[in-house]
Amino acid sequence: MVSWRVNFLQNTIMKGMIEGGARQGLKDSFEQFGDLLSQNVRLIDPKDAGSTKDQALASLQVEPQSYWKLATQYFLNFTVFSTILMGLYVLAHICLALPSTIQGLEFDGLDLPDSIGEVIVCGVLVLQGERAFEMIARFMQARAQRGSDHGVKAQGNGWLLTVALIEGSRLAAVDSTGFSDPYVVFTCNGKTKTSSIKFQKLDPQWNEIFEFDAMDEPPSTLDMEVFDFDGPFYEATSLGHAEINFVKSNISDLADVWIPLQGKLAQACQSKLHLRVFLNNTSGNNIVKDYLTKMEKEVGKKINVRSPQTNSAFQKLFGLPPEEFLINDFTCHLKRKMLLQGRVFLSARIFGFHANLFGHRTKFFFLWEDVEDIQVLNPTFATMGSPTIVFTLRRGRGMDAKHGAKTQDEEGRLKFHFHTFVSFNVAHRTIMALWRARSLSLEQKVRIIEEETEEKDLQSEESGSFLVLEDASMSEAFSSILPVPMNFFMELFNGGYLDRTVIEKVGCLDYSPTPWELVKPDVHQRQVSYKFDKHISRYRGEVTSTQQRSPLPDGNGWVVEEVMTLHGIPMGDYFTLHIRYQVEDMPSRSKACDVHVYFGIAWLKSTKHQKRLSKNIVSNLVDRLKVMFSQIEKEFELVK
Repeated sequence: MVSWRVNFLQNTIMKGMIEGGARQGLKDSFEQFGDLLSQNVRLIDPKDAGSTKDQALASLQVEPQSYWKLATQYFLNFTVFSTILMGLYVLAHICLALPSTIQGLEFDGLDLPDSIGEVIVCGVLVLQGERAFEMIARFMQARAQRGSDHGVKAQGNGWLLTVALIEGSRLAAVDSTGFSDPYVVFTCNGKTKTSSIKFQKLDPQWNEIFEFDAMDEPPSTLDMEVFDFDGPFYEATSLGHAEINFVKSNISDLADVWIPLQGKLAQACQSKLHLRVFLNNTSGNNIVKDYLTKMEKEVGKKINVRSPQTNSAFQKLFGLPPEEFLINDFTCHLKRKMLLQGRVFLSARIFGFHANLFGHRTKFFFLWEDVEDIQVLNPTFATMGSPTIVFTLRRGRGMDAKHGAKTQDEEGRLKFHFHTFVSFNVAHRTIMALWRARSLSLEQKVRIIEEETEEKDLQSEESGSFLVLEDASMSEAFSSILPVPMNFFMELFNGGYLDRTVIEKVGCLDYSPTPWELVKPDVHQRQVSYKFDKHISRYRGEVTSTQQRSPLPDGNGWVVEEVMTLHGIPMGDYFTLHIRYQVEDMPSRSKACDVHVYFGIAWLKSTKHQKRLSKNIVSNLVDRLKVMFSQIEKEFELVK
């Protein structure tokens, strides 16, 4: 790929001719270069792209394991030998000794020890027998654990991860025999693969292949940990652990690599694992567009595909592999001891920041999986009236980016503060969508999909994503003449400062609205989600609502209709709440508007507690509206 540009220092009418000549010259020059190169280098056939992987794995043969050979090797130790020797010795004694006479407390069928020495010998025999029995049970259990995926192919299309476990070197010895019984556990995107157990080995040979089912997004890390098998009822001892970071590694370098293990035992012995790791995309060239389409639904905004030049510059800036692609970037401030203006870069796997202040560069990035929590702080004077997004990383993670953290809490977690985004709502929604896509477990994703499916089943097909308000019997819940202009009151539904201030005043957290979108002539629609504070609901439930905004027929006001769905609250799936805000301008008063709020409940399931629930909901709604309108008046007074 050749990129070029002509910089003109002066205006000229020959600009088009000069650019055309330069384009043709570059084209002819590189065609000659390609012809010359093809005479010495063979072009890659896309059909042979996977041949390197197949050739590397074809040579691997699982080490033949003879049951009797392993048993002989495992049981050929002092414990088993001494147990057998003592057993034979006692058996020979029984055959040679005469039957003893019944004396003391003995009777027919019960022969008690006749001296302290005999009691000690019996105890030693029992202990030896118990140890031998535990070794036999441990051996049988370990033989049943076979972890190789030889012949088991991954399913699905997407990012296919193949790991070949070749061998281990200088593993720690933790058994009394001076050896270990190691096995390896691989973890990627919440899925695990376990190798077979190698008995009495410090330099085990595995030659086992594991394939992880295809993933929609490229994986960020592959975790591996080596354990010593101590039996089914004992906690396994860790011999060392390691991590492969695909964001910081070149995939081609992992085709044959020795990975040093971390941990006290591993570092003391300089333990290593020999692996061959392959990561391939089987979904074709549309994987970027498919991922962006999925993110657009989460963000609620069109995301443009970045050019190859922009992606290449992004990869070069942070030293990323070729499969990493830029999704969006925003200008903001990084808050440390001093403010630093720069840009944040968002991709499917990382959150990056870069700044250049008079030649002094600051750049870092961390994985979405390393983020434990994301919070939004209220605007302050120090943040120039802008909300702050605070990232809290998991303990011990993201240490490469420590120089960009504002604080480190008592638990050792790094905290990063970013504010003054040009478009805060878009940046926040994009960040939350990317973080949730990488940090949620498989069970959480399935639950969200089920909840979304249930919501879609309740939605009207004509309106697309809005319930018909006639399903609920509407009655007036509150009305008031507010001493504020109508345009100022409508800022309550614009997702700006007033909207967030009022919603937080009534006890709602993590407020996230989407932009208004035109769904019908003169009808706009948006989605809103937030959580209840504990003083509102001790269950801390969540609310998702759909709002539609349309002008009154006479054009003298607005109607905002809302359908609210409650999650995580007992009996919250029995009903949906319907609210209609009707706002009219008052020509007689320049700074006043007439507000009427209507309310209704659409019951999805029948219950004998309808009357009780309705009373509680209406009471809570009226109190909430009083606080909202009171806060709007206070904010208007501050503006004046």
